Amino acid sequence: MTSDAGRPTLGVGIVGYAFMGAAHAHAWRTAPHMFDLPLTPAMVAICGRDAAAVRAAADRQGWASAETDWRALIARDDIDLVDICTPGDSHAEIAIAALDAGKHVLCEKPLANTPAEAEAMTAAAERAVARGIRAMVGFNYRRGPALALARKLVADGRLGAIRHVRAAYLQDWLTDPSFPLTWRLQRDRAGSGALGDLGAHVIDLAQYLTGEPINAVSGSTTTFVTERPLPGPAATTAASTPASTPARGLVTVDDAATFSARIGAAGTLGTFEVTRFAAGRKNALRIELNGELGSIAFDLERLNELLFHDHTADPLTAGFTRVLVTEPGHPYLSAWWPPGHVLGWDVTFSHQVADLVRAIADGTDIRPSFADGLQVQRVLAAVQASAADNSAWSPVPTTAP
Repeated sequence: MTSDAGRPTLGVGIVGYAFMGAAHAHAWRTAPHMFDLPLTPAMVAICGRDAAAVRAAADRQGWASAETDWRALIARDDIDLVDICTPGDSHAEIAIAALDAGKHVLCEKPLANTPAEAEAMTAAAERAVARGIRAMVGFNYRRGPALALARKLVADGRLGAIRHVRAAYLQDWLTDPSFPLTWRLQRDRAGSGALGDLGAHVIDLAQYLTGEPINAVSGSTTTFVTERPLPGPAATTAASTPASTPARGLVTVDDAATFSARIGAAGTLGTFEVTRFAAGRKNALRIELNGELGSIAFDLERLNELLFHDHTADPLTAGFTRVLVTEPGHPYLSAWWPPGHVLGWDVTFSHQVADLVRAIADGTDIRPSFADGLQVQRVLAAVQASAADNSAWSPVPTTAP
């Protein structure tokens, strides 16, 4: 199929229409209008189990049609790429089926709920490469211009050997014990709690920015609220339960986690904290790297800024410099607005789409790959293992699946 602009069309189908599905849909709408892409994404179909809700989402988000079975979506001839925005327990089944059917795949993070699932997904992605099929995991923060600039500074040697990585991702949306028991609080659906939801991001950023894998961790996790009210109709109590007492269910994931890490062959030290109980912190992701020649620091709540310290400068005037990452020469910025006109969180998803579409058109590999997602999954599992048996250090496998 060819678009009105004369470029081949990339038919996109998405599974999931809630928070992440809406963010991805916004990116598919926006990217072709801001970037000169070699393929034109067509928002062909959206899939969800509730027919009325998914039809409403299709109309609201701009999808041409709706499906209630992801297998039917994959089977469609007009779908070239499957975008997976479902809870983690369905990632592996959908992704493997899509790749084996010859569809490109974009899968939200974490890649899966277990290393075994992630290994199977990575193996499917590697099989698909021989047929020109690409698979990418959605660690969108890599596509923030300031963090992309940070990676360039590290790769160019501006920080020298990296000594320390410290990262935190803090939210507060679970501090109220009456907040209902959603799928994100159930291990069989989500795999883990704050560790996988938030920790996956800072683990990936640490490995992306340093260019090195985390090879050992020592961690601790905790669950502050162990029971919560059941949501929706499930909250209606049984006849044997007093009407004033809402039905409750067990929280089976962590609410918070902290861990130390050893990164790369040089033994870079890493410290990580993730929680959904940091009152007053809405979406506070911070990461800092200290090297022999300098440091960089990033705060998601100051999305367009990067702090850079050149330790080789004159000590009388040296210090952290605030870099406003809005110049045309900064990563991704040539497609957007004049200098000083700041960008928002949503653009990271548009950049993700643009990079993926170009890789598909060029037949080149795309990062973060499913193998990158597998490595993050192995770190998550190692933190869980360390926390479970109070071990000092838990190794992280780095061999191929």
